[in-house]
Amino acid sequence: MTDVLLAVGTRKGLFIGRRRAGRWELDGPHFNAQAVYSIGIDTRRPVPRLLVGGDSSHWGPSVFHSDDLGASWSEPAKPAIKFPKDTGASLERVWQLHPAGPTAPDVVYAGTEPAALFRSDDAGETFELVRPLWEHPTRSKWAPGGGGEAVHTVVTDRRAPEAVTVAVSAAGVFRSRDGGATWKASNQGVSAVFLPDPYPEFGQCVHKIAQDAGDLDRLYLQNHWGVYRSDDAGAKWTDIGDGLPSDFGFTVTAHPHRPDVAYVFPITADEDRVPAGRRCRVYRTEDAGRSWEPLSAGLPEDDHYGTVLRDAMCTDGADPAGVYFGNRNGELFASADDGDSWQQLASHLPDVLCVRAAVVG
Repeated sequence: MTDVLLAVGTRKGLFIGRRRAGRWELDGPHFNAQAVYSIGIDTRRPVPRLLVGGDSSHWGPSVFHSDDLGASWSEPAKPAIKFPKDTGASLERVWQLHPAGPTAPDVVYAGTEPAALFRSDDAGETFELVRPLWEHPTRSKWAPGGGGEAVHTVVTDRRAPEAVTVAVSAAGVFRSRDGGATWKASNQGVSAVFLPDPYPEFGQCVHKIAQDAGDLDRLYLQNHWGVYRSDDAGAKWTDIGDGLPSDFGFTVTAHPHRPDVAYVFPITADEDRVPAGRRCRVYRTEDAGRSWEPLSAGLPEDDHYGTVLRDAMCTDGADPAGVYFGNRNGELFASADDGDSWQQLASHLPDVLCVRAAVVG
């Protein structure tokens, strides 16, 4: 069985799992007592680089990296991410660390709170503010979501390094097709049920976006109420929530190499943030959202209250694919067969905030 690295960010440190010859080992915490909201695994180099956005209650947020799969860590002498003085802003949290595609070697994007996008051209050691998004004419009307105002999702196109899509809470989807020089709100068809106009140009509380493995113009979106698909790289969105027990949730993840396959974890409601029906179930579509099936073999069968957050589900690049998720109960689950069956890897961890996995051998 393929060797896999699994990085799990929690409210009190980072845990690292390794699957060797089909057996799992989990160690940690690294960055003890720091909240780890973002993890990036850069597989574009011979040994993957791990990037971690740590948040110390004493020292504040920082970006760390490891080039030996977590055995040791480096932190820049100066802050890797810092707002220029003229912005009047200061970094509160790093919500996303996203290595760009193979056509943009050493480019890493960081999404932050306050809502901003930063770009690194040295594999995540230093970052610069992408000013055109920061200075977008609609910014003064952006409003924070329940978790704050943040760029929490970055999607890049491996065919075109100048194409970047971000999700902002709570301003919606914004796209650039010129390397970040200009940005356009791209929320047509996505609802904002909490606003007087339910279909505004911007202002949606988008929770997560994932890119299809086969058609790179196909995107999946989990909204604050609503699951959507776009077939034109985010220009327009279509509701695909029929067949789910609830279309509220936080996470959506695409299969790493099977087209039209994606996963969500439905939550009962925004005012009742527990698994839909109080059942721990992942839902999978194999036809781009036309139908959904529950996946529960090996998952808890009793009433369950573990909410899965926006970055707390992921896949690896194995075949069949590994699928992973953690929840706010501190439980960690893994599937080695595309989600058909599951095993519990850990319990009683701190709140799981983000999960990333990659094949390493």
